[in-house]
Amino acid sequence: MPEKQHGFWTPANIITVGRMFLIPVVMYFLFEPQVHQAWAGWVAMVIFVVAGILDLVDGWLARLYKQVSVVGTFLDPLADKLMVTTVMIMLLPLGRIPAWLVVVLISRELVITGLRGLASAEGIIISASSGGKYKTAYQTVGLSFLILHSRYLEIDTHVVGLWLLTISAAISLWSGWEYVRAFAKMSRLPGGGASAGA
Repeated sequence: MPEKQHGFWTPANIITVGRMFLIPVVMYFLFEPQVHQAWAGWVAMVIFVVAGILDLVDGWLARLYKQVSVVGTFLDPLADKLMVTTVMIMLLPLGRIPAWLVVVLISRELVITGLRGLASAEGIIISASSGGKYKTAYQTVGLSFLILHSRYLEIDTHVVGLWLLTISAAISLWSGWEYVRAFAKMSRLPGGGASAGA
């Protein structure tokens, strides 16, 4: 377990804050696609993918330099959720994503975030499993295709994006249920930890 550091401006935290600043940029290129034309979708998609890659980089740097901080542990998933939620909401008025899918994905994140806070308050540690990683992968690729919303090389990116995001929603619900079940089990025990989807 890396030693906790209290300094804020670590390399990992700087990248995390930078990811947050990318959110309004993505919003801009999705705000009026009829004005920016098709190239705006490509710009928004590239920025979104870069933010996803930086999410992996900042975690790797934090572990490499043993600078895993409490602030970083809070900001890293927050930056990811803010970016994903913003993109989904921006795609809603554009008709690229069904409202029910957005409700399912956001509701799941709110429930798990609340449970994490409750578990932390009770001293319960529930670590993330591969389910959360698969969810994030499908979600990132699916939203990238929905941002493009066109046909390239006979591939309908809108249809592909919806399928990937639907798979992500299914994984999210399953890993979320695992988290709730683990929390219910651990809350009845004096202490310990369990593995569940992030």
